[in-house]
Amino acid sequence: MKHLSILFLSLVTISCAPVKDPTQIVRLDGTSITTEQLDTDIQTLIDTAKVTGLTVTIFNQNTIKYQKAFGYAHSTTKDSLTLDHVFYGASLSKAVFGYIVAQLAHEEQLDLDQPLQAYIDMPIPDMPFKREWRNFKNIENDDRYQLLTARMCMSHTTGFPNWRWISREGEFTPEGKIQFYFDPGTDYSYSGEGMRLLQKIIERYIGEGLEQMASARVFEPLEMNMTSYVWQQRFENAYCHGHSVTQEPIKKDIEDEAGAAGSMETTTKDYARFLSNIMTLSAQNSSITKLMFRPNIAIHSKKQFGPLSLEKTDANKDIALNYGLGWGILKSPYGEGYFKEGHSEGFQHYSIIFPNTGIGILLMSNSDNAESIFKDLLELGIQDVYTPWYWEDYIPYYMK
Repeated sequence: MKHLSILFLSLVTISCAPVKDPTQIVRLDGTSITTEQLDTDIQTLIDTAKVTGLTVTIFNQNTIKYQKAFGYAHSTTKDSLTLDHVFYGASLSKAVFGYIVAQLAHEEQLDLDQPLQAYIDMPIPDMPFKREWRNFKNIENDDRYQLLTARMCMSHTTGFPNWRWISREGEFTPEGKIQFYFDPGTDYSYSGEGMRLLQKIIERYIGEGLEQMASARVFEPLEMNMTSYVWQQRFENAYCHGHSVTQEPIKKDIEDEAGAAGSMETTTKDYARFLSNIMTLSAQNSSITKLMFRPNIAIHSKKQFGPLSLEKTDANKDIALNYGLGWGILKSPYGEGYFKEGHSEGFQHYSIIFPNTGIGILLMSNSDNAESIFKDLLELGIQDVYTPWYWEDYIPYYMK
């Protein structure tokens, strides 16, 4: 009888124990939200802000807990957006390149702090480019190019503008001359130019093209079969169109030259695999992610781009805003967060991971209106109130 009583109590205890609900998504602050509620609230945001298409992926325990596509791949044909549609990844390209650079540094094939000039047998300004207008001939009389390092290129401290035809203030400069705006290593200023320079030097030194390196080190091992730095024939009937603020489709631009700063095509499923891998490595204290997420430069600008990028502030002091190798870094009560955005005509993306908690989120959109709901989506999905939304210029639609 005593044994029966113990068995009965055990069964009662088991039946009353909390059961993990697959419909409940855990957020940073310990609260949770149901997938049903998330579906409803996301759809409301999309409809209100006129976002053409959006995919949302949320990670719990470093793996995908929620993943769904909303809206359209093409506003005119009304083709539904899916998780398998190929997006132009824009600057998400840089996060993948950061992972490759960290691997090379870990293998001691690249010294992050050695001047880039040491890796090639000609002055950097004389280095040839497939497209001549992309070369650095214009700085041949500015010796500061000899100070440039891989770490500076990856953490946006080269002193170069984002692109040579756009000034730091965001003004179009048709002459497109590359120049230093400050001494390398002394300040932060987002620069695709610096990253492209590093890519070309690594390609010459290693003897492999970026696409070849990425395929061997990232895409093939992680089975990212619909991801590439150059356009592939298999993408032809699988891509989604970008859309303007008026939800007009934008003609597809096809890239035939790999660009570390922003040529990657990828799907939500593929890029989520990449993020899950990075989260797992970081949670395991991988030497590679330690290199990638080492803080390199404290950021004090009011905004990341435009005129306010030249003004200083302490607004992001509490999150210790910083930059690693191709990834932004911030501090929170739940450990460091590592983020990367992607922005181009018709496409707006954002990802942030908190490996200490196993929580993260990936937002991918084919709409120029998407960033107007990013702040709300981050809070709704994972209670991320730490992303510097004003610095990112993620101004909510109801505040414009």
